[in-house]
Amino acid sequence: MDKPYVIGVDLGGTNTVFGIVDARGNVVVNASIKTAVHNEIELYLDDLVVGLNMLIEQVGGKDKIRGIGVGAPNGNYFNGSIEFAPNLPWKGKIPLAQMIQERIGIPVALTNDANAAAIGEMTYGAARGMKDFIVITLGTGVGSGIVVGGQLVYGHDGFAGELGHMIVRRNGRMCGCGRQGCLETYTSATGVARTAREYLSIRSDESLLRSIDVDAITSKDVYDAAMQGDALALEIFEATGAILGESFADFVTFSSPEAIILFGGLTKSGDLLMNPIKHHMEKNLLPIYKGKTKLLFSQLKESDAAVLGASALGWEAR
Repeated sequence: MDKPYVIGVDLGGTNTVFGIVDARGNVVVNASIKTAVHNEIELYLDDLVVGLNMLIEQVGGKDKIRGIGVGAPNGNYFNGSIEFAPNLPWKGKIPLAQMIQERIGIPVALTNDANAAAIGEMTYGAARGMKDFIVITLGTGVGSGIVVGGQLVYGHDGFAGELGHMIVRRNGRMCGCGRQGCLETYTSATGVARTAREYLSIRSDESLLRSIDVDAITSKDVYDAAMQGDALALEIFEATGAILGESFADFVTFSSPEAIILFGGLTKSGDLLMNPIKHHMEKNLLPIYKGKTKLLFSQLKESDAAVLGASALGWEAR
């Protein structure tokens, strides 16, 4: 293979991680820079280009690189821009793919971070060989990438598949998007912590969580308490899994996926989350779908997953 590598760039609100990946999905070299410290996009790109060039030199120069894939919040695959991303320091529309390509001279493709995860699963992970599946990312928010007939669903404007913003409770919790009751307000890592604070304030049961400052509780604290058999923490996971399971039963009705693949920090909870999801999904499925959709955890190594997902776009960058 004359150009055996691609580059994956995972642009997050705090850090940007990037790496060079081979055709088998091995991250050969990687590095990172801080995202949030750069108030000007030009300064951010200066830093990114220095980092990318250092890695490119390590594998023998630009002639070895097929393309660059970028996964970014609110990334639009059609025009290569980041559009109005609430968690990034730069506002408005930023033609990021074009800006990187002009500076490095290698083709760049860009999509949103959850779509990048779906492409990564299809190329290197749990969805290899599948044509119809949904990836749900459970992190600070809830993202999704929907694949139908082997193609990512982008919609007419590039923004299809914001399943984290399906409303699951009318007039429910306030969401960062400005609406109420979105799935991510209940089932993201942040949502789990919110549920814990809510339960602790309205109930009087004893719980290990009461020893932690209520405003500082994280989903990891809830997990640790649940693993010690804490009844309140176990109930929080049950409630979170129930909302996800009910929602997944709805998602199945419109694309009948072979699998729903869970990705992101909250999946470290394992069966604490998976068991209630499975139970409530099956309970709420239309009879024609029962027993047909697998629930899987991502097979990508978490430290590499975001870079791998983004890099998979690089094979097709033009």
